Amino acid sequence: MRIKMDKEVNMPLLNDTIQGQVRKTLEAMTGPVKLVVFTQSADALECEMCAETRALIEEVAALAPAGKLTVEVKDFLADRAATEAYQVDKIPALAIVGAQDYGIRFYGIPAGYEFSSLMDDIVTVSKGESGLSSATKAAVARVNRPIHIQVYVTPT
Repeated sequence: MRIKMDKEVNMPLLNDTIQGQVRKTLEAMTGPVKLVVFTQSADALECEMCAETRALIEEVAALAPAGKLTVEVKDFLADRAATEAYQVDKIPALAIVGAQDYGIRFYGIPAGYEFSSLMDDIVTVSKGESGLSSATKAAVARVNRPIHIQVYVTPT
């Protein structure tokens, strides 16, 4: 699944084919997931890609099975408590939260090839299981200090 973003957000961002793929992918969800979108108020000068990110996430949530995917929109500047709680330091940002917050964040719009990662992350978080092997889980369990992992991708 790969989407191409247009600047106009008054129309659906996902075409019929992609919408069908999203519906099919999200059918695999087993538990509820909350997508927390950090942006700025439309009254303020909204960041580049904030409106598109919010529109994309709301569109994806509308394609999920009933009750499985909800969206909360937080103002990065006005809602400092949420910004700090989710440890968000730039926008647009997206926190993917299931039965617990696993710390999964997207910064920037999850478009292009990153859209597939977003779909995979939503389904994985809904299941509450990483899919890692027992050996990998054991190795991670031996880590005895905080580690901050970031994966960077470039727009495609």
